[in-house]
Amino acid sequence: MSLGPPRFDRAFDPRHGEAVRLSPLVRRVTVRNPGPFTFHGTNTYLVGDRDLAVIDPGPDYPAHREALLDAIGPARVAAILVTHTHRDHSPGARALAALTGAPVYGEGPHRPARPLNLGEINPLDASGDKDFVPDRKLSDGQSVAGQGWTLTALATPGHCATHLAFAFPEEEALFSGDHVMAWSTSIVAPPDGAMRDYMASLERLVGRSETVYWPGHGGPVRDPQDFVAALKAHRLGREKAVLDRVAAGDDTIPAMVSVIYADVDRALHGAAALSVLAHVEDLAERGLIRADGPVSLQATYRLARD
Repeated sequence: MSLGPPRFDRAFDPRHGEAVRLSPLVRRVTVRNPGPFTFHGTNTYLVGDRDLAVIDPGPDYPAHREALLDAIGPARVAAILVTHTHRDHSPGARALAALTGAPVYGEGPHRPARPLNLGEINPLDASGDKDFVPDRKLSDGQSVAGQGWTLTALATPGHCATHLAFAFPEEEALFSGDHVMAWSTSIVAPPDGAMRDYMASLERLVGRSETVYWPGHGGPVRDPQDFVAALKAHRLGREKAVLDRVAAGDDTIPAMVSVIYADVDRALHGAAALSVLAHVEDLAERGLIRADGPVSLQATYRLARD
């Protein structure tokens, strides 16, 4: 099993608005909503043949909704499933449900992982779909089934407190949402995301039997067990980098970001700061570093042994 860094695959043709056949029972329609966190756009998946499940209807864009209806055609939509309550994944569910009569399944209304005073406006706060309420709550281990397919929820919080992946045993696949993606690491941004939860959710994937992951953005994750191992190693490397910077005297998150993310566009340093905050919070909870007050973007930090 590989212990090197993740080998990200950014070679992806979104074919926006087109239903792309991925396997005998899976098609993908990618929304035209590209961006630094969405890559070429959000992937909506159609599972089944005459009896369909729709996973992650995406933002409430009329053009995308029409593309989905064209792809659905005369088939019956039995279920609409949402991996998590971010605005690039879930808002389209309600309108699609009204048009198809299908119930919406998800973990629950949007919520942060826990209360946390960031000390300033969270630059990612607008990403949360606070209006989402599923028709039927889907918890870890529960399944939704249709003709020829079964989708079983796997709770994978971390990127978002309400995050679910969906196991698809008929094709040994996993719809991994934004938890594991081939094109990039997933952002873990407090208070919506939590690093401890994210690492535990990666651990839940270890040893599973799926041979391919279909993610929320970008192309498939092949050899998923090697990829998950590499993601874990990458996150542990980031954790070590944070500890090394604190040991070197970089006692603020902006100072850490300027070194750890020196090769990243400065326009993304705000998001990088939230990722570092997620690591700092986890390290503080584990007693490895200490803050001069509550853990926040503005606090100063030192090693616990100092």
